[in-house]
Amino acid sequence: MTLANLAWLAMAAYAMHILEEYTFDWRNWARAVLKLPVEWNDFYVTNAIVISLGIAQAMLAPALPWVPLTFASVMLINAVFFHILPVVRFHGRFSPGVVTAVVLFLPVGILIWKTAADSGVLDARTAIVAVVAGALLMAAPIVMLQLRSRPYFREV
Repeated sequence: MTLANLAWLAMAAYAMHILEEYTFDWRNWARAVLKLPVEWNDFYVTNAIVISLGIAQAMLAPALPWVPLTFASVMLINAVFFHILPVVRFHGRFSPGVVTAVVLFLPVGILIWKTAADSGVLDARTAIVAVVAGALLMAAPIVMLQLRSRPYFREV
């Protein structure tokens, strides 16, 4: 499978992940377990952006291989730090999204990295850019959630 095909598969995997999170009430879990001040509107907007980025990364995959690697990094970071580790840390408490994180995000994300390496488009610079960009993309909505309650960011 090509990097471009896998990028589309990653987008589809993320869509299924969003469905799992929504179905099993990720918002209330995130508020209770992760202590994130998140509302459903935050979930909807953030995931609309994720889907938009997913489409863009799949379309850009042939020309810019670091872009699907960034999306794969987002998936892997999300799976490990926001689903698998919380399940472990909270002694098996279900995390909405953990099933698709394990069944879809891990294999698809790893396969994207492997395919990039096997096809010769992965070098140290590309790997660093993709991991850093993925971490920043994953962190951005969380940082904004934390900042919006500060007086400077609130409307008067």
